[in-house]
Amino acid sequence: MLSKVQEGVYTVGEAAILLSLSLRQTKRLLARFRREGAAALAHGNRGRKPRHALAPEVRDRVLNLAQTIYQGLNHQHFAELLAEREGIVVSRPTIRRILTAAGIPGVKKRRPPKHRSRRERMPQFGMLLQIDASHHRWLEDRGPVLVLVGAVDDATGQIVAARFQLREDRAGYFLLLQDVLRHHGIPLALYSDRHRIFTHHDKRLSLEEELAGKPDPTQFGRLTQDLGIQLILARSPQAKGRIERLWETLQDRLVAEMRLAGISSLEEANRFLEGFLPAFNAKFAVPPADPGSAFRPVPETLVYHDVFTFRTKRKVAPDNTVSFQGKVLPIPPGPSRRSYARAAVQVYEHLDGGWSVFYQDRCLARYVSPETLPHTRPKPSRPATMDTAATKAPPDSSPAQPPAQNHPWRSTWSLRRAVELATERTSGDKISERLG
Repeated sequence: MLSKVQEGVYTVGEAAILLSLSLRQTKRLLARFRREGAAALAHGNRGRKPRHALAPEVRDRVLNLAQTIYQGLNHQHFAELLAEREGIVVSRPTIRRILTAAGIPGVKKRRPPKHRSRRERMPQFGMLLQIDASHHRWLEDRGPVLVLVGAVDDATGQIVAARFQLREDRAGYFLLLQDVLRHHGIPLALYSDRHRIFTHHDKRLSLEEELAGKPDPTQFGRLTQDLGIQLILARSPQAKGRIERLWETLQDRLVAEMRLAGISSLEEANRFLEGFLPAFNAKFAVPPADPGSAFRPVPETLVYHDVFTFRTKRKVAPDNTVSFQGKVLPIPPGPSRRSYARAAVQVYEHLDGGWSVFYQDRCLARYVSPETLPHTRPKPSRPATMDTAATKAPPDSSPAQPPAQNHPWRSTWSLRRAVELATERTSGDKISERLG
């Protein structure tokens, strides 16, 4: 374009319009072009090292840390830990460029997005909690395989409660919900998957369930009914995607944080989790659309020890005892009733291992140490002698033997009687002629 201006094809004003530059800048470029040629049009900083470029020693240190101490971290988490622990402030794109140039791929494989209809968040904190458990090698090879049970608020994404367990069971969810009540209150609803802890998978109904018109709830379902919490069951993992994405983030960040802290046991992991969650919530939680809290206050009359229990129906025996899990539970006579024989009671299994017997919401007896109770079928105390032990064979230790030749079943009378019975039941003429 500047060459055509020199040749007289275009004026300087026309060239400025075509180049989308100001008239003054076009005149500057034209003067440099006439003075130094086309090389003068290149930027003056071309080939120079930027003043904000990362020093080679810092780049080498970042590569060394990425391959040793902080191996396996995603780029954003790695940049945050470098700033917090090593004093190296670099951005995530810079981390990505350094590692990509060194041939170190990212830890996450990006999948093509799928179109799904996103559900809007609940407007207020405490209206809906998503609960689930994550099976993962949280301690890697340093300790046992743990399960992280957690509850995340749908409105804010805040982790309301979480704890490590050795397995996913109903006791872990009972303790999780107990933590929610103690720290926040009673939520309006819980959102869970269709695990057997939350719903029955057996389609057959008992007589009582058929008369009631619906199946009995599980132990966790009964607990939510007693607390006035609506239990919603999801039909796909994507329906509770908020907590599923939380597990993906924690499996990346929490595993690395516990590795750096040297956590190797269940107790240490739960203690570390208490300090990890506030910082995690402060970084990732979002404000709700409607300020305030939908958590309801816990009634002062609520007894956690008796509410968070596993309950089983039993009938009192004539000797005023209850059989439960191979144990005999004696019921002492009450002030208004001496015997509870044939009465329908409920046995409460407490989270601390104790048992209680309730009749019409009234506690009849408590057993702090159930292992000291007598068995329902005590074993005989008579010791076996050497002869008895040698001659008495264990049950089903040898195959059945056919009867001996002189056994009564093989006698002539037995055969004759069998023929007579067969003759009476059929048209006996033909059979009698054959046996003749």
